[in-house]
Amino acid sequence: MTATLYRDCALLDVDAGALRLGTSLLVEDGVLSRMRPTGDEGPLDDGTEVVDAGGTTAVPGMVDAHSHLTMPGGSHWIDRGSDPASTLRAVAEDNARLLRQAGVRWARDVGSPERDGRAVALEVRDAWRGRSGYPYVRAAGTWLARAGTQPGGGLMVEAADGDALLAAAHRQLDAGADLVKLYLDGPDRDTSPFTAGEVRRVVEAVHERGATVTAHSGLLPGARVAAEARVDCVEHGFTLDADTAAAMAAGGVALVSTLAVLESWRTFATTTGLPRFASEEGARVIAERRERAHESVRLAYAAGVLLAAGTDFGGGSLRANQLAWEVQTLVSAGLPPAAALAAATVNGGRLLGEPEAGRLRAGGPADFVLVHGDPLSDPAALWRVWRTSW
Repeated sequence: MTATLYRDCALLDVDAGALRLGTSLLVEDGVLSRMRPTGDEGPLDDGTEVVDAGGTTAVPGMVDAHSHLTMPGGSHWIDRGSDPASTLRAVAEDNARLLRQAGVRWARDVGSPERDGRAVALEVRDAWRGRSGYPYVRAAGTWLARAGTQPGGGLMVEAADGDALLAAAHRQLDAGADLVKLYLDGPDRDTSPFTAGEVRRVVEAVHERGATVTAHSGLLPGARVAAEARVDCVEHGFTLDADTAAAMAAGGVALVSTLAVLESWRTFATTTGLPRFASEEGARVIAERRERAHESVRLAYAAGVLLAAGTDFGGGSLRANQLAWEVQTLVSAGLPPAAALAAATVNGGRLLGEPEAGRLRAGGPADFVLVHGDPLSDPAALWRVWRTSW
């Protein structure tokens, strides 16, 4: 048996939104066997490694609830979806390393390119299962969208109508997807690509097979349909209104925030020459979207919507080690730090249906990260990862 005692850290209690100072954590063969005051640690076996964790905070292993494991992100993220399967798999391996270094224990992959008829992230999930040092993964197949949504095609599975959408959802589950991802923006920005009735048929069929449905929605029409159809989750939700947020709360529809995507786009104004980011018009559009997205998250939080945090890395512009950026941005948008931390931990676990994910208890998995400082008073502490326990 291997045993390590992490002595005299602060422990983040995500349910209470508070720190427990002077705590020692004993890990034995991957199990958090004791959580006790440092002055009352109890006996230790010979050979127990003692780690001086003074000044750190033990944060439960975090959950990135919106990720794309097979792509690297950056300003050319869309182009990277066309890379060959070997490149996509290699990128995923690098992302696994980045996730561990950043203290992310769970990754919820919400779309990857298909190769040979199967989403590559499903292959990655299967290859990583049970391997030391790799994140736990829940994976969708690929994006299911209305025909004509993506100019040129190639990344999404497109459906001409509700019947085709339902058939495509079944094919994703047949391929082994844990969840089905619907793309509810476009091709007409002012109209949802599918009706609430069509989406509801998919939700009912997917639930019958023991899986969940999530919906990409950067625009209000798709979010309204998602709320009415009672999908399990809305991704992004950049343009919610109060009525839609209330409908989501009433229907048990969660929201995964990805506000830091817009922060990253702002940085591209000075690091790229791409007009979408670097032009005055591009900057204006991003600023308006950012303001509306922050308001949307505040509306959802006030309505009581379950809020989880994601980066959209790979399928968006962020990188795999930047979940801390999303927590910081949630705080900047007006959420209390404790709520932002819950979004990146226990709420992600609730979304996954994993009661152990994002929380710590004696006798449970020893999945935590030690960060330098107090993330409740300084969310930037999440960038200062010192050690992970897995």
